[in-house]
Amino acid sequence: MKLKTLLLVALAAAVPAMSFAKKPKKVSEETPVEAQAAQPEEDPVITEECVMNVSLFHESVKNKMYADAYGPWWEVYTTCPNANKSIYSDGAKIVEALYQAASDPAEKERLAKLAIEMQDKRIRFFGNDPKYPKAYILGEKGLAYVDFFGETKLAEARECLHQSVVGMGNKSKVMVLVKLVDVSYALYKQDPNGKAEQFIADYEIASNALGEQAADASNKNAEIAGKQKDYVDNIFAISGAADCAKLDEIYGAVVKDNISNLDMLQKIAKLYKRVRCTESEVYFAACEAAHKLQPTQESAAGCASMAAKKGDYEAAINYYDQAIKLAMVEDALEDVADYQYNAAFYCYNNLKKYAEARKYAQASIATLSGLGMNKGQGRCYIIIGMCYAATRLYGNDAKGAILNKTVYWAAVDKFYKAKQVDPSVEAQASEFISTYSRYFPTKEERFDLPAEFSGSTYFVGGWIGETTNIR
Repeated sequence: MKLKTLLLVALAAAVPAMSFAKKPKKVSEETPVEAQAAQPEEDPVITEECVMNVSLFHESVKNKMYADAYGPWWEVYTTCPNANKSIYSDGAKIVEALYQAASDPAEKERLAKLAIEMQDKRIRFFGNDPKYPKAYILGEKGLAYVDFFGETKLAEARECLHQSVVGMGNKSKVMVLVKLVDVSYALYKQDPNGKAEQFIADYEIASNALGEQAADASNKNAEIAGKQKDYVDNIFAISGAADCAKLDEIYGAVVKDNISNLDMLQKIAKLYKRVRCTESEVYFAACEAAHKLQPTQESAAGCASMAAKKGDYEAAINYYDQAIKLAMVEDALEDVADYQYNAAFYCYNNLKKYAEARKYAQASIATLSGLGMNKGQGRCYIIIGMCYAATRLYGNDAKGAILNKTVYWAAVDKFYKAKQVDPSVEAQASEFISTYSRYFPTKEERFDLPAEFSGSTYFVGGWIGETTNIR
């Protein structure tokens, strides 16, 4: 029997399609899906004819002869749907092609229903497949709802896509992740008040999974995942659900109810940070509670923002120091550079600790330089220049008044450096150059102090400690 079966399979692959299949009716004359008999309790017997027809429709699909493939495929699908996984992978292509070619509305409706039913049948017979389990198949079912029913079955599509992503996690198919956001967004637009939380949750899980895939160098779809993450992030940004007041309305009570739930608090803090709602009291509350449970860079940075908003800048700097250390452990160096800059800004602008401000700004420059990033360095050089310009190193007598102006030479050096390394700050740097150049020591003032201005350079002392050109 085994030899006979093998010979039949080999023969089937060598002859024209449908030679061994029963002659099918026209596609439009087939039995409607809803009229088919219920599945039997036991798996159907896989006959020799089933094996032959699998070979026939598979060969036709390979040659994109979908109309020819339909006859043998239908025979297998209706008599031995447990014969081979290709019944469903090839079947999806066959049904899609016939649906696109059909002009009769009734036939298109039949094929659309067949596309959904096919996934249910696949779950029954192949739902335990280790590579493509039930969760994966639910994703295919969700995509079928989107492709064949559009906006008429959004709730059904979202339920399948969501279950698939929950089950598959970061291994979810890229298109399943994208369509989950698309469908959830469409439902949110229909009911902004009732579906906002669901949309935000769906966006979060999909965006995070796409981010993980994009960061995985071994993933062949990493580049596609990265582009699609940008797409879903943009959808969320324009949706209106990212409005800070809307988030507060949704998550205010959630934070209070989950004050000891570290995972939930961290997710909320990350969401608020992503959509730049870091001035929110809800964000502060989530960060503070999470930081007490387990300090992370996000919770430390959130606490720093909270402290700064309350005017406690010393505490803000302390929290940024913690955030810097934690982000370094996570190798999140872009975040490190941001925290260093923020600390520099508060030291300069609020605490008037200019030497400390320079220390943080220089650290941020070094971090960005190590990453090969010029953008971001400019703002740090501007901070250093502003610190120099605000400094008075010498006395208040006539000589000191002249020497105090030398800090503007050093400051302008930094403004030139800012626009040289980072064109994004060119306009701001040029404005500062124009402003502070007016305060340089005049020719007459330099003449009055020949010993101090005898050469072409001048050493600006004190904590600045830099040599600059006399202008």
